[in-house]
Amino acid sequence: MKTIFRGKNILITGGAGSVGRALTSRLLKYFPKTIRVYDLSENEMFKMKCDLGENRRIRYLMGDIRDTNRLKFAMEEIDFVIHLAAMKHVSACEYNPFEAIKTNIDGLQNVINVARDYNVRKMIFSSTDKAAHPTNIMGMTKLMGEKLIALANYYKGNKRTQFASVRFGNVIGSNGSVIPLFKKQVLSGSAITITHNAMTRFVISMDEAVDLICSAIDLAKGGETFVWKMRTLKVTDLADAMVRICGGRKQIKKVIIGKGHGEKLHEEIMSPDELLRARELNNMYVIFPEIDYLNLASKYKDAKAIKRPVIQSNMGEYMRASQIRFLIEKESRG
Repeated sequence: MKTIFRGKNILITGGAGSVGRALTSRLLKYFPKTIRVYDLSENEMFKMKCDLGENRRIRYLMGDIRDTNRLKFAMEEIDFVIHLAAMKHVSACEYNPFEAIKTNIDGLQNVINVARDYNVRKMIFSSTDKAAHPTNIMGMTKLMGEKLIALANYYKGNKRTQFASVRFGNVIGSNGSVIPLFKKQVLSGSAITITHNAMTRFVISMDEAVDLICSAIDLAKGGETFVWKMRTLKVTDLADAMVRICGGRKQIKKVIIGKGHGEKLHEEIMSPDELLRARELNNMYVIFPEIDYLNLASKYKDAKAIKRPVIQSNMGEYMRASQIRFLIEKESRG
């Protein structure tokens, strides 16, 4: 897989975010020609440049995915596009739905169109488990994004571009996870706020998230959604782990504040309908698009029928407290 990136030009939209930084660090080890980090946040771009240091293979490009002309300049001579830019917070999308549409749907369409016009080899779209049976604006825009990506393979004409998606759960160590909030609350000695005692989530480490993206670029033939076989945990257990890690001997209370608008009690990584056209690889699932899925599935010779699917976060065996602490401490060490 490493050789696929050697000497190639790569564009990462939203590249100054947590996943973008980790992905850039990994890709540098595979000797690409250039990595173009495309982001709207000047501060995050500056921090990233300071963290990674001067590197002639990285180009930092300020830009918005809503701006087609800027995307055209950024995508010249690009081989692979990893599209991470999005509005990712449920509450932000709930209260700013029209902005979420402009970024997560219209912006994605811009990236798709420019990638097709510039004959990019592959484009990978970053989605979320909230796209399976969505109950909030963010999940709905991400599901729409997956549909656009799948269908882009059928209206690209004679272009070579292959479009595919990856679906994450909660990425441990990312800026968007609940861990930074829990850590801040514990260190300040205030109560940890939990939305519901029974809430569960799928989790994926930063390394696994990067593995998923790289594997998708390597494997994608066009139209698939790749989903990592993620672990599940209870949010209350995650809170207890943060108290053990950061709280020392402090007595930290947990306060139930109720679910936010659009939040689910349990997440899903695929719907029952998607399960019917999904297959299993060693460490991930592949969901094939409805259009001609049997033909696409036949190209995956090593894929198997899914025997024991864990498609909801309240299914299967939850992570133990020691496993959660180990994962958090590993991510904090970088």
